[in-house]
Amino acid sequence: MISKKAAVFWAIMLILCTAFFSSFITLKINEYMMISQGDVIQASEYMELKDFYRKFNQIKGVMQEEYLEEPELKALLEGALKGMVASVGDPYTYYLTADEYRDFLVSVEGTYAGVGLSVTISNDDNMITVVTAFKGSPAAEAGIISGDKIIAVNGEDVDGSMLDEAVSKMRGEPGTKVTVTIYRDGDMQDYTIERAIIDIPDMEYRMLDGEVGYLWLYRFDQGSAQNFVDALNDLHSKGMKGLILDLRSNPGGLLNECVTIADMLLPEGLVLYSEDKEGNRLEYPTNEEHIDIPLVVLVNEFSASASEVLSGAIQDHEVGLVIGETTFGKGLVQTIRGPFKEGDAIKLTTAQYFTPNGRNIDKVGVVPDIRVEELDEAYEFIRENPSEELPLELDAPLSRGLTEVKKLLREGE
Repeated sequence: MISKKAAVFWAIMLILCTAFFSSFITLKINEYMMISQGDVIQASEYMELKDFYRKFNQIKGVMQEEYLEEPELKALLEGALKGMVASVGDPYTYYLTADEYRDFLVSVEGTYAGVGLSVTISNDDNMITVVTAFKGSPAAEAGIISGDKIIAVNGEDVDGSMLDEAVSKMRGEPGTKVTVTIYRDGDMQDYTIERAIIDIPDMEYRMLDGEVGYLWLYRFDQGSAQNFVDALNDLHSKGMKGLILDLRSNPGGLLNECVTIADMLLPEGLVLYSEDKEGNRLEYPTNEEHIDIPLVVLVNEFSASASEVLSGAIQDHEVGLVIGETTFGKGLVQTIRGPFKEGDAIKLTTAQYFTPNGRNIDKVGVVPDIRVEELDEAYEFIRENPSEELPLELDAPLSRGLTEVKKLLREGE
């Protein structure tokens, strides 16, 4: 017969064993589920996450219990993710919600509903700066021009840290209106603009003086390389002997489209190469075949990213003259990671790029071979005549480009 003391001992042991095996089984089930979902974490990661969630829940609880108006949990979660990604201090690295990621894809594809502005973040003042008001767009018709600073949308102040939010607010259903507050030359002005379907053009082209082709490449979108080929073929059929490639206010875009276009203009060699934080180098080569005609490239302070890749490569290979003003200075490569399970994504800087000769142009820009500033009269004409073509005599960089191409043509005769 078992004594009372022994019975108590074995009862305690049974309870401990049951608890142990229960915990073990639960742990294994959780581990299995994490493995099946690809979410296995190490003990050190678990401790980090534990500390993070403890702090997150603490702050979340204070916000939900004490803030004047109870915030939405979704907004708190998205804000936490945005803040984490933004904490690296890189304006080109940011978190995209599912809606923002869809808008991003739409803008790359070339059609969306909005006011028709291409914007960037100014390096000097962290303000949202207009790169281009697309020709014929509601924004252009309203009188917004390159260089304008967007300081508020629908009365809510915005700056460079709120770029995606500002862009999202300016988009919306066609026929609805949005008020954009512009800062220009020390003055603020509200523009109430009716949204419309914006078919973003990627280029325009024409012949100048019967022998010089002029091609203004607005941005590098899907299909830009093929459109570039079609434009060149058309210009050749019209007697083109020299080419002016206008990259002014081109904010960049898809690097693969840029490299394909560069391959048509450069001899055998490199368009660029990039290096990540580990020093891994990725080269973007060209083949030997290229268009061998006098070439001038026009740039300004809003020519950025892929347009700097192209103009810098042309400069390094010495196959054309770069005319205008020093470019924006964005020598960083961004990569999209996602979409994740919920449709969100991260756009982050993963490498820096260099021109074929090894120049790092980040925060430096491409310095033109011939510096030509825009005329004040040109800005005045654009403000007063937003729907009209700028006369050649008021377009100082283009006029100088035409002169230089003709000079090269005469030298080649």
